[in-house]
Amino acid sequence: MEAQYLNHGGDTSFSSLRVYLNSLSDTPSRFSRRAVSVSTSYDEMSRVRAVSGEQMRRTLRWYDLIGLGIGGMIGAGVFVTTGRASRLYAGPSIVISYAIAGLCALLSAFCYTEFAVHLPVAGGAFSYIRITFGEFPAFITGANLIMDYVMSNAAVSRGFTAYLGSAFGISSSEWRFVVSGLPNGFNEIDPAAVIVVLAVTFIICYSTRESSKVNMVLTAFHIAFIIFVIVMGFWKGDKKNLTRPANPVNPSGFFPFGATGVFNGAAIVYLSYIGYDAVSTMAEEVKDPVKDIPIGISGSVAIVIILYCLMAISMSMLLPYDLIDPEAPYSAAFSKSEGWEWVTKVVGIGASFGILTSLLVAMLGQARYMCVIGRSRVVPTWFAKVSPKTSTPVNASAFLGIFTAALALFTDLNVLLNLVSIGTLFVFYMVANAVIFSRYVAVGYTKPWPTLSFLCLFSITSIFFTLVSKLAPPGPLKWFMLGASALTALAIVQIFHCVVPQARIPEFWGVPLMPWTPCVSIFLNIFLLGSLDALSYIRFGFFSGLAVVVYVFYSVHASYDAEGDGSLDFKEDVESLEKINIVLS
Repeated sequence: MEAQYLNHGGDTSFSSLRVYLNSLSDTPSRFSRRAVSVSTSYDEMSRVRAVSGEQMRRTLRWYDLIGLGIGGMIGAGVFVTTGRASRLYAGPSIVISYAIAGLCALLSAFCYTEFAVHLPVAGGAFSYIRITFGEFPAFITGANLIMDYVMSNAAVSRGFTAYLGSAFGISSSEWRFVVSGLPNGFNEIDPAAVIVVLAVTFIICYSTRESSKVNMVLTAFHIAFIIFVIVMGFWKGDKKNLTRPANPVNPSGFFPFGATGVFNGAAIVYLSYIGYDAVSTMAEEVKDPVKDIPIGISGSVAIVIILYCLMAISMSMLLPYDLIDPEAPYSAAFSKSEGWEWVTKVVGIGASFGILTSLLVAMLGQARYMCVIGRSRVVPTWFAKVSPKTSTPVNASAFLGIFTAALALFTDLNVLLNLVSIGTLFVFYMVANAVIFSRYVAVGYTKPWPTLSFLCLFSITSIFFTLVSKLAPPGPLKWFMLGASALTALAIVQIFHCVVPQARIPEFWGVPLMPWTPCVSIFLNIFLLGSLDALSYIRFGFFSGLAVVVYVFYSVHASYDAEGDGSLDFKEDVESLEKINIVLS
């Protein structure tokens, strides 16, 4: 059906106030047309990417991606989550919790890998959701993700200065100063955090390849510190601490809190694996996406699993679990031993390097998200421009860097949030749904309702399981409802697997055990979303509402104009897959 796009005298929606007001009157019809309109993979890799002008230079190999993945995941959070999960939930079996959480993170990483190989562009989750569920869900997801990146990076930069200062015995109050006229939480000015953010911004604007080299050096130092802590723990530790608490009254054994404690600990430490998603945004700059991306993403997660498990064993050997400090387990363990206080400084320096690498990788990722969102016209195309000199998205990098620095200057955000919030978990949930949808639905050829119904039913069952586990009082009824909902979820997946055939088989790389693997990711992310507090949902609702306002008053009209002048094309092309194969080859 043909549409009359420029229906106000041939002007775009923003050419004058009169035309814009007339365009607003057409918002319902434009919204209905654009909100669920999907792009094709070929258009994302050709016409949409051309909006940036200059192309990003393909300079990264699999070892660069592994370095970026490790740098993005191993931040200061592991130095906190390990102690809290071990002391309160899992005890010495925290190593099993890390292994389970790592396996779940690897399954989620597989979903990103399939999309990144099939669609090697810089948009990451935004592009993946845009080619499956449409423009509006992608915009809401991307807007929350960018805001989450910016807020987390602001917290990280302030945390870097605090950790580095404590390692040398310098209080953060010596370089922060208080402005009495500002409200609490916004009155501690941190110029050092601003300098850190601006320095990282300059690096990522200068060159992606040079950014990777800097990350490699910092990550190498950080891993060296982690290995040092692991060795010291094995050397100074006692195997008896793996089974014997300090207080005989407390539960003993390797599994003092049973299987429940192991899985509760896994839900907490899973947040320490967040960061590999930023690697998928580098897909457009990878020399050989088919080979390098699977090795880079999966390899980085596998290495981090090994390091985390060794750290967990090391900490459990240092002290009985009931003596572990949940806030600073490693520093506290060594500070209590005479002659070993100097190790606490090593821990602080190591955490500082971890914070810096996670900041670098996250800022690389947020700039590429904004760049591709600009290519889709739902934000000004100024953000999409790639510098011909550096082959990096300079405008998006500089804008978000300055925005992050402004937040870091005033806002006292807590670095111990494990660098993740509801926005990131929501994106992981959406990507897992999207990979199932892309496998079982070929737009224009197969009916989407069986797959959409399955995804809705499975999500509802997972939500019910989560609510029961979090809210229901202990007892036989709770276990019955948990068991019934788990069996229902398994039955739903098996029925879907047997009844609905796959519409597309990936030629290069695909998620194994479809649809079971992404379903585990869906369930886990829903379960973790249920662990967040009310303030997280309030923030998520506020930013989602703000994103809806921006979409209704700007984005839908800009993308409608782009479709009208031929800049965007959302018609399904039967030759798309063949064209993608040609581009990748």
